[in-house]
Amino acid sequence: MKWISKRFSELSTQELYALLKLRVDVFVVEQNCPYPELDGKDTLENVIHLLGYQDNELAAYLRVLGPGVSFDSVSLGRILLAPIARGGTSGTELVEKGIQLALNTDFGARQDRITISAQSALIPFYQRLGFHVISESYLEDDIPHTDMAFSCQDQKSQRE
Repeated sequence: MKWISKRFSELSTQELYALLKLRVDVFVVEQNCPYPELDGKDTLENVIHLLGYQDNELAAYLRVLGPGVSFDSVSLGRILLAPIARGGTSGTELVEKGIQLALNTDFGARQDRITISAQSALIPFYQRLGFHVISESYLEDDIPHTDMAFSCQDQKSQRE
């Protein structure tokens, strides 16, 4: 997989179209969940988009959001794989790349944790990647979600 990270102002119109289409295809159509996909966060300066390409097709995506955008800490959101990338290790690679990107941003380097709002069915997947549950389950757009956190201190001490 080829990985590219960009802020909104750096995205080409083709990249923007592909990522928005993929997000709508997965979160709205596939999950049969009508909700406002365009939430006003994509364009913020402290948001970075991570795009993964497989055979020149957008196959993986997430966004890194600075503190105060979705949570008090830096966070990952809109984590998804296109159907062509599912069933292998692409999901793990995507989240690991997202964690590293978050740790290496100007707004993430000083954080003690990375937070996500995980679909509750994916808790075991995120736990294998080092996240732990920090909230009760709640409904977000009629899908059970649970907040989870990844300790940046553990990651930073491993690098030293």
